[in-house]
Amino acid sequence: MVVDFGTGNLRSVVKALQQVAPKRKIKTSFDSEIISLADQIVMPGQGAMGSWMAAMYEHDLHDVIQEALNTKPVLGICLGLQALYESSEEDNGVEGLSFFAGKVKRFPSSDKNIKVPHMGWNNVAQCQAHPLWRDVPDNSRFYFVHSYYPESVDSSDVAGETNYGIDFTAAAARQNVFAVQFHPEKSQHAGLQLLRNFVEWDGVIH
Repeated sequence: MVVDFGTGNLRSVVKALQQVAPKRKIKTSFDSEIISLADQIVMPGQGAMGSWMAAMYEHDLHDVIQEALNTKPVLGICLGLQALYESSEEDNGVEGLSFFAGKVKRFPSSDKNIKVPHMGWNNVAQCQAHPLWRDVPDNSRFYFVHSYYPESVDSSDVAGETNYGIDFTAAAARQNVFAVQFHPEKSQHAGLQLLRNFVEWDGVIH
């Protein structure tokens, strides 16, 4: 189930999932009752954190998302990662879901060596073994588009790191939840492999 927050890359995420799992029925919805019945949840998002969180509350999805975070495999993509932290500096400050400890910060505009947003291909160093990294080589390149980045408090939550002027959390994981700052649906072979691994994942760290 791909949750429809009305924030961007829904179609490309669905298309990529259909490519890696042609025998699975990939649904999209913003209906909390339909989402609650799903075996797996994908939370995508592009745009602004404030709009993403507002859409979640507008469609009364807060409780069903919290339930999914505790009970079934969840994949967060881009804003779907940032929303899992305690807060974001974007939109004059936005409270997140506090699944991961830490804050989402803007890349420093004072650094003349980096352009904001961070846009394009960059390497992701894997910081822990995880089923979603299966057959994805360490330091694989993934596609990024973002001006804000997660700063994790607990290093055990960090599944992948990327350097863009600073080291930041590019992937975070705990129990049945895995979330990435990059866009696997736009990241060719490595991204499709990660999506394939998610579709096949039972939410357990073996």
